Amino acid sequence: MGKRILLIISGGIAAYKALELVRLLRKDGITVRAVLTDAAQQFVTPLSLGTLTEDNVYTDLFDLKDEREIGHIQLSRQADLVVVAPATANILAKMAGGIADDLATTLLLATDKPVLAAPAMNVRMWLHPATQRNIAQLRANGVTIMEPDDGDMACGEYGPGRLPEPQAILGSIRAMLAAPLGEAQTATARFGQNPPPLRGKHVLITAGPTHEPIDPVRYIANRSSGKQGFAIAGAIAALGAEVTLVAGPVTLATPPGVRRVNVETAREMAEAVEAALPADAAVMVAAVADWRAEATGQKIKKDKGGLDALPLVENPDILAGLAKSPKRPGLVVGFAAETEKVVEHAQAKLARKGCDWIVANDVSGDVMGGARNRIHIVSAAGVEDWPDMEKDAVARRLAQRIADELTD
Repeated sequence: MGKRILLIISGGIAAYKALELVRLLRKDGITVRAVLTDAAQQFVTPLSLGTLTEDNVYTDLFDLKDEREIGHIQLSRQADLVVVAPATANILAKMAGGIADDLATTLLLATDKPVLAAPAMNVRMWLHPATQRNIAQLRANGVTIMEPDDGDMACGEYGPGRLPEPQAILGSIRAMLAAPLGEAQTATARFGQNPPPLRGKHVLITAGPTHEPIDPVRYIANRSSGKQGFAIAGAIAALGAEVTLVAGPVTLATPPGVRRVNVETAREMAEAVEAALPADAAVMVAAVADWRAEATGQKIKKDKGGLDALPLVENPDILAGLAKSPKRPGLVVGFAAETEKVVEHAQAKLARKGCDWIVANDVSGDVMGGARNRIHIVSAAGVEDWPDMEKDAVARRLAQRIADELTD
């Protein structure tokens, strides 16, 4: 049976984005049952939601038919995950206080399933001490709270408080659904710690490929999608760290709470990594090109011998340079994408690069563009073999492994 989401939509202008979230969830094969608060119905209608979910939309606590069957209890427990998006300051306050005065808040009080909330509100409301107190309480209760995005508000102000983009919410949902129920509840509580375990830490992450120009129209590249690195950046940010993500040329959305620096070439990535120091930890996920060409100013013509004698120059070794740097982070993690002898090559790379861990994976299949990964963590202590998992689940597990290392 596929996964099931109970989506609670509360009343804010961002409620219209819930329709796109439902579309993405359904495309992912996830069943969605929707609940609208009275205020939410001022922005989206039960008809539009019902059309997208292909299910009833629930709005009234005292619906005679549903409540004759104790509907608020059934709804709260039939789903694998409860998602509140958008989560207004009002519903967050009610959740923190245990208030159950409508269908949505009664469901939230009655559920025994993990809960994910994606806040959306005016910047001043988000920063208000009362809201921050409520967020802290909810995290202590085990609710996973996404960090809102920074940006322009409907009210004309700018700052934190925008609803995370639907694709980012989908990523968090995927991560929470990837683990069995008991493990998901543990992860929810862990990612909701107050204070978060990585608060006050700076983590540097690289992700994606690099593109090395040959001439104005060609470049050397690889098949890295950046998905695993972006997932790790989001998971580490969710644990409270300040995250700098140095990203090669990919079109992925920036994870919530992450500072992104876009680069194209290996040399640009090396400069951005150096500029981001100091850091408490560095996770070098990017698939950096080993070589570059001395690019020409004009397109190389095939009839003039062109690429047959293309001279290649070795690129800087970002991982080895970082491991030997005077500004070396306390924990340096490298990645090794291998097509054979995965663990053996990773062990050799660990010794050669001078880092603390190598995260190795077999990329002989569709891993670089796919949704799953099977990794091995190689360190001086030995080899940890992890099972095949969704990349979001790998990211959450690795983020907690890093948090344990940095907070021991």
